[in-house]
Amino acid sequence: MQVVSISSLKGGVGKTSVTLGLASAALSAGIPTLVIDLDPHADATTGLGVRARDNLDIGQLLKASRRADLQSHTVPSGWVANALKLHGDVLDEKPVLDVAMGSAFSGIYDRPDLGKRDLHRLQKLLSKVSGYGLVLVDCPPSLNGLTRMAWTASNRVLLVAEPGLFSVAGTERTLRAIELFRTEFAPDLQPAGIVVNRVRSGSSEHTFRLAEMQRMFGELLLSPTIAEQANWQQIQGAAHAIHHWPGDSARQASGYFDDLLRGLLDSGRLRTRAPRR
Repeated sequence: MQVVSISSLKGGVGKTSVTLGLASAALSAGIPTLVIDLDPHADATTGLGVRARDNLDIGQLLKASRRADLQSHTVPSGWVANALKLHGDVLDEKPVLDVAMGSAFSGIYDRPDLGKRDLHRLQKLLSKVSGYGLVLVDCPPSLNGLTRMAWTASNRVLLVAEPGLFSVAGTERTLRAIELFRTEFAPDLQPAGIVVNRVRSGSSEHTFRLAEMQRMFGELLLSPTIAEQANWQQIQGAAHAIHHWPGDSARQASGYFDDLLRGLLDSGRLRTRAPRR
């Protein structure tokens, strides 16, 4: 089971959108996936079409991490029902995309002075989980306790950036933070790479920043970049997977996330199963 934190120390770069795009690609590929919504805003929970139930949210689970059973409190994404409606007659088995629901309550751990013992709360919860090939952790846009808790539990950190001056600087700071965190807390943690989001092909500023990022980050810069999606807000507002949304632009964006997912996963570690057409 691979655990990947989706992180950025700068807000507004589309970190949750990338998380949702990768979750959509994993669902399409047939990879049993768990999304942990660690951002107190809980936007990933909303975008994944999760309806509130009596299940404990991630904040409550973290508080009771020693005895809580994360797996029994996950909720299926609303996208699964749509996938069955579209492809159910050709799928070998029911797809799995589960969600550990986000909530503002998790914010009690999002502080800079979180103790070392608390850093292992998410790791304890995940140690009791089985049956998933991939876990995506949507982190808050900060280096406070929740992000450090996610990094402690993760194999790799996927960074999200925009082709802009402040975002490039923030990405450089995040890479330094990962290196320091590895030294002190998580020696096996690795950066999975940098996804450049919301790229406008006709923008000279974006072209310049992309070239700058290539010089600065080299092979860590992942391909493809994600083009700015005009109807992304509409797709998320409808709580739909981008792979289920009609139209050429959504189909193109789905291809971007398919390629990113394949690049993110080590070759041969997970077998993907795309639905037969």
